[in-house]
Amino acid sequence: MSAQLIIVGAGQAAAQAVHTLTHEGYSGRITLIGNESHPPYQRPPLSKKYLAGELERKRLYIRPLDFYAQHGVDLVLGVNAERVDPVNLRVGLADGRDLAYDSLLLTTGSRVRRIDAPGAELAGIFYLRSIADADLISGQLQPGRRLVIVGAGYVGLEVAAVARSRGLEVTVLETAERVMARVVCREISAFYREVHEAAGVRIICGSGVREFVGDRQVEAVISADGTSHPCDLVVVGVGILPRIELAEQAGLRCQNGIHVDDEARTSDPNIFAAGDCTAHPNAILGRRVRLESVHNAVEQAKTAASSILGKARPYSQVPWFWSDQYDLKLQIAGLSEGYDQVVLRGNPADRRFAAYYIRDGQIIAVDAVNSPRDFLLGKKLVAAHAELDPLMITAVGSDLESIAKHIT
Repeated sequence: MSAQLIIVGAGQAAAQAVHTLTHEGYSGRITLIGNESHPPYQRPPLSKKYLAGELERKRLYIRPLDFYAQHGVDLVLGVNAERVDPVNLRVGLADGRDLAYDSLLLTTGSRVRRIDAPGAELAGIFYLRSIADADLISGQLQPGRRLVIVGAGYVGLEVAAVARSRGLEVTVLETAERVMARVVCREISAFYREVHEAAGVRIICGSGVREFVGDRQVEAVISADGTSHPCDLVVVGVGILPRIELAEQAGLRCQNGIHVDDEARTSDPNIFAAGDCTAHPNAILGRRVRLESVHNAVEQAKTAASSILGKARPYSQVPWFWSDQYDLKLQIAGLSEGYDQVVLRGNPADRRFAAYYIRDGQIIAVDAVNSPRDFLLGKKLVAAHAELDPLMITAVGSDLESIAKHIT
């Protein structure tokens, strides 16, 4: 009897795991369970080109629908996996089905963090995480309408850029003192705020939401200081949370994600996990981290697939992320948390520059704005725990590529 692999969660990690397994000759049966009606698709474009109407839905799909049939993968879509029995090796579905497995891969991803304020259930308040969410929001983006965005992170600012391009009046409310405060330095924050304000976006930082008001439909957002911001719709983007409920129910070790080792194995030897839902040890960073990125989902899924195949492929890479806003591409290599110095290379006025983050003399992250060269070099420097003289980074014409080649 052939092996039975069940994958719960139909996102980027799931699609990559299926591809790796089938490409490397997995001979068992694969069942892929997803709670949406769509096969695995890309989420980043939802707040960018797809929301702007510049990308067809079918181009969101990571693999064509017939790919799964061609490789003998059973797609079970539009149904939740509700329980895992790790003793009897079974997964129970919301429709009553009970499926057996030899190996289980959890790629359950994440869910939006919901805002807790009076009036939060009014019509016209949206969150963006799925194709259905993006379709609903896109239909509301009509010229002249007033949009309030709660949260000035990646999603909030990407939606702001799209909404301005479609002629809406846009106000962004952010509880922190600057935009993208969790992930970038003050210099990058200031640059992006200026760009958005020049495009006509009204940004108010240090301003949380006290309540939403309206008669069934949201009509205004009241900020913490009592200011009323009239609106026709609201988009909330205040972060995401790992979907670990199924793992917790199964008794797996969880803390800010499903704990996995560097081979994507959970505390149960028959269960693996990959993607946003996991917290993994990263040898380069020297600590356990949970990452919300396509890169992490793809690479960790490759590792999980290799482990299921009985091949060791430890996962430890430099994290990287990106955000598209207007004509700007922000690419981030590494994690800047805990930096003690920032050095800028290039001039923000040219809309092409980079911020190098340093801690105890080592480069720990690089934010590159319209500068793919700095981004690629940044990944090398972070991986090598490189130490560079800040003057060398800022020197006009300094050849960082040559420096990177000589770092061991």
